[in-house]
Amino acid sequence: MKVSVSVIALIIVACAPARSIEAQRKPAPVQSYTVVATFPHDTTSFTQGLVFASDGQIYESTGLQGESTLRRVDIKTGQTLQRIDVPSQYFAEGLALVGDELLQLTWQHKLGFVYDRHSFKQKRTFSYQTEGWGIAYDAAGGLVMSDGSDTLTFLDPKSFAALRTLRVMDAGRAVANLNELEWIEGEIWANVWMTDRIARIAPRTGQVNAWIDFSTLYPRSQRLPPADELNGIAYDKAARRIFITGKKWPRLYQISVF
Repeated sequence: MKVSVSVIALIIVACAPARSIEAQRKPAPVQSYTVVATFPHDTTSFTQGLVFASDGQIYESTGLQGESTLRRVDIKTGQTLQRIDVPSQYFAEGLALVGDELLQLTWQHKLGFVYDRHSFKQKRTFSYQTEGWGIAYDAAGGLVMSDGSDTLTFLDPKSFAALRTLRVMDAGRAVANLNELEWIEGEIWANVWMTDRIARIAPRTGQVNAWIDFSTLYPRSQRLPPADELNGIAYDKAARRIFITGKKWPRLYQISVF
C-alpha cells in the first residue's frame, strides 16, 4: 500500500510529542531593588541560614568545617548574643524556625539538629536522604528544603518525612544550585549558589516568577577576603521587611523589591 507524503507528514506530526507549555514560556523577568537600611554583620559568619522570628530575634546558622555555629544576633549591632558551636565534624547549613524549635541542616551527613529556640539545647536529630543546603518554614506553605540541585523537597514538620518534591524551572530550563531558602508572601525565595541572583518560586508549580539580581549590592570587585557568596534571606512578616546578606559579609541589608 502506498501512502502519500502529506499523509506521512500528518502521521509524524500527530505522533511527535507536543512541545510542552513550559518550554514555550518566556524567561522570568528580572526585578530591581532598593536598599532601605544597612546593619553590621559579623565577618566571621559564613552564613548558611538566616531566620527572623516574630518577636524580633534574628537567628543565624554558619558553616565551614570546624567553624559551624548556631547564633542569636542583635540585628542593630551585628553582635552575637547567644551561640553554640556545632561539633567539628559537621558543616552546618540551612536554618528554619518551627514553633519554638530551630531546625539546622548539615551539608553531607544527612543529619539535622533540632534545638530549643530559647536555650539552644539540642532536643533531637532528624535524617534526610540528600545533601542539606537550605530550609524554610511557613505555617501556610510548610517546611521546604533544598539540596543544591534543581529540586525542592517538602517535609512533614513533625516527622520530617518527605511529602513531595518540586522541580524548579524557568522557560523550560531547570534551575540548579538552589541554596538558602525563605518563604516570603506565599513564594519561596532561593539563593542560587555561585550567582548573585535570587529566584522567586511559585510553590505549587515550581515556576520562577521573577529573578532579583543583587550583583550591584556588594559587587564582587569590592569583596575582600574572606567575603564569599551571597547567601542569607530573612523575612520580618509583621513589618514586611526583607533582609539579605552573604557569607562573611560585613553588612546585612534591608531591601525593597519593585
